Amino acid sequence: MIGEGDDDYGSIRYELPVYFRGLLDDVPGVLVGVDPFDGTVASPFAVLRERALVGNIAAMQDWCRRHGAELAPHGKTTMAPDIFARQLTAGAWGLTAASPAQARVALAAGARRVLIANQVTDVAGIRWLGATLARDYDLGLWCYVDSVDGVALLDRGLRGQLPVGTRLNVLLEVGVDGGRTGVRDEETAIRVARAVTESSWLRLSGVAGYEGVAASRAAKGAESCAVIDFCRRMHAVAVDLVQAGLVQPEPDRPLLVTAGGSAYFDDVAAVLVDDDSLTGVPKTVVLRSGAYVTHDEGLYARTTAVARGGDGPELTPAFEVWGRVLSRPEPTRAVVDVGRRDAPYDQDLPAPRWRKPAAGGPSSDLQGVGAHLNDQHCFIDLPADEPLAVGEWVGFAISHPCTAFDKWNLVLLLDDSGHVIQELPTRF
Repeated sequence: MIGEGDDDYGSIRYELPVYFRGLLDDVPGVLVGVDPFDGTVASPFAVLRERALVGNIAAMQDWCRRHGAELAPHGKTTMAPDIFARQLTAGAWGLTAASPAQARVALAAGARRVLIANQVTDVAGIRWLGATLARDYDLGLWCYVDSVDGVALLDRGLRGQLPVGTRLNVLLEVGVDGGRTGVRDEETAIRVARAVTESSWLRLSGVAGYEGVAASRAAKGAESCAVIDFCRRMHAVAVDLVQAGLVQPEPDRPLLVTAGGSAYFDDVAAVLVDDDSLTGVPKTVVLRSGAYVTHDEGLYARTTAVARGGDGPELTPAFEVWGRVLSRPEPTRAVVDVGRRDAPYDQDLPAPRWRKPAAGGPSSDLQGVGAHLNDQHCFIDLPADEPLAVGEWVGFAISHPCTAFDKWNLVLLLDDSGHVIQELPTRF
């Protein structure tokens, strides 16, 4: 595990949580070296496979390097400081966060660049931004703006907090009609950018967007085209800002252009990196993919580049949830103690893939389908001749890791033998 964290960013400690529901003792013990299936750890629990985790981190980092993009993995996926540290060690440019609270965890994990991929409009959040930059003015810290009112909120909140000459970097967010945040037209973009240049506490560093919104509004089969069109429009806004003198890139402070979720990052890089309309202008393209780190067997198995026949890294599902069979009330029905509180269900139901003897041992494939979830139960439909007994383990593959990690304050990292090699606390 990594260290205690930097006191400058609060006491965010990474030791085993005081309460971990996988242990029933009053005082948790050390889990490293334990076989969690031998009865030491209570059911259910979540695990990551180290081989897949390490491979995914390396594969995505290498893909970005080869395609001329930087990577700031989105921390909202895992909110696990030890995973953040692995991503940074592998060469990540920085980390992405969705809020100041998440940014604080990223900084404590060792990041020196944190991109808050959101507007910050609450007083406490703005105050934290100012205090953090005042304490560490060499820190790379960014957030989004998409309105003159939002610029004014930041300007008022930072006034008097920052030393003269210190400014908060902001990115102009570009959006789509009917979508989420972000300016809808070039006229608004210029107006917001001018408001930033009139502030004494802000610096316009570039443009940002989230192509997933464009993809979600496209007709089936036209998602990639929608993403490409959106990224071209976003880059055109960046060109307008540079030509108008509203962004003034320098070699040590390049124009920042950022997009790229976990599905269409290949299309994003193809447009934003290869666009040569800003030849000679220092530019850094940053992708913000997060779910690649554990991948899945659902949402991203269907939508990432390789699944679409495109150019992307080979990723392997790493996240599993394991529970015990509570009942076999009918020949074709089993009930397991894994429910909505244990596994994501917003995209697909958890998929029962493996069975393991009650006392542990080798796993084997399970012929079953997750039919329904309650808060604490999963109903599995399976063949009558499937030899799954009460008390045995069932392992589930998941869909959408971003809503898997937030259900656990601790995830167990397993080696190839199935033993715990690291405890991974989360900080949601």
